[in-house]
Amino acid sequence: MRERRVLFTTCFLRAVATQMVGVQLGVYLPAAGLSASQAGTVVSAGLAGAAVAALLATLLADARGRRRLLTEVALLGAVGASGAAFGSGPVWLVAAAFLGMLNGMGRDRGAALIVEQAILPATAPDTERTRTFAVYNVCQDAGHGLGALLAGLPALLDRGFRIPQVQGYRAGLLLYALLLLLTALLYRRLAHDPAPRPPSLSPGSRRIVVKISALFAIDAVGGGFVTSAYLSWFFHARFGADVGTIALLFVGARVLNAVSHLGAAWLARRIGLVNTMVFTHIPAGLLLVTVAYAPSFGAAAVLFLLREGLVEMDVPTRQSYVMAVVAPEERVAASGITNIVRMGGWALGPVVAGLLAPSVALLVGAFLKISYDVLLYFAFRAVRPPEEVR
Repeated sequence: MRERRVLFTTCFLRAVATQMVGVQLGVYLPAAGLSASQAGTVVSAGLAGAAVAALLATLLADARGRRRLLTEVALLGAVGASGAAFGSGPVWLVAAAFLGMLNGMGRDRGAALIVEQAILPATAPDTERTRTFAVYNVCQDAGHGLGALLAGLPALLDRGFRIPQVQGYRAGLLLYALLLLLTALLYRRLAHDPAPRPPSLSPGSRRIVVKISALFAIDAVGGGFVTSAYLSWFFHARFGADVGTIALLFVGARVLNAVSHLGAAWLARRIGLVNTMVFTHIPAGLLLVTVAYAPSFGAAAVLFLLREGLVEMDVPTRQSYVMAVVAPEERVAASGITNIVRMGGWALGPVVAGLLAPSVALLVGAFLKISYDVLLYFAFRAVRPPEEVR
């Protein structure tokens, strides 16, 4: 229970930092003088850095020690964010984003998540595993909601105290660094690691992980078209919404995400993990199409919020499913491989999205995500986790 509380808290703090920066990047980078393509490159660099860190976590977590690696990743992120706060220019910001693993997705999906996901199933029995992941994700979305709210502070400071918004965004990067330092301290309360061992997967688990990772890649590329940074830019460029309004919109989205996670755990008990993943995600993809062609900001905001009430229901179910279909000693490897593939897809998406018209980019993202849902259903509907085997 103590480890579970630590993981819930670190997840919350990291999500605050990630969402705040994810929302702010879409406005901060143009304000810092970067073009749309340069801004997309910075976002991609941050996601690529996160992917590299995830790879190292997968390869080294069990050999180096999970607690130690989690602490090192948090410290490295703080250093990179501080560099982005004090530097300027596209080359510097690309380097700082890569080093700090700045996540323009606005969602916490990095190396720390990989290791935490591998630890979490051991804190609950199979019948409570999905609910434990759901609560973990509720903590994450509560952090995302607070982070979205904090993202609006630069606009308030500009209106109330005439502090330039660029300075407010840089202060946000320093707050990001501080929050990561707090997580590094909390990780010291985790139990000592078991004996070091190299990552491995049995042949049966390897087949499952390879197949599901290929499908996750399709979904991730689609997700790269709809990062928080890109959606923030879309609402700003298409409808003229300011960052304060956009921040409030993302607060509402994260509240809906949090509620949907608990709903996903309830639904999975009744129809199964794979069915829950697929039959909630397809409607979310269709709603994304309607956001792309909404006639006004109000309509787009309502449709976006409806989507957010469904799109995250596959997250705790997906995490629980992957951890359930491999052996406990294979969880770091499985979590790492599946998350690395997703982050690689996210890193590709923003670069391509920056070359397309906003509505077209959202349409392409929706198409890819729906394709993933259909393929996932037919590939894994017969592969059941232990609690679903009668």
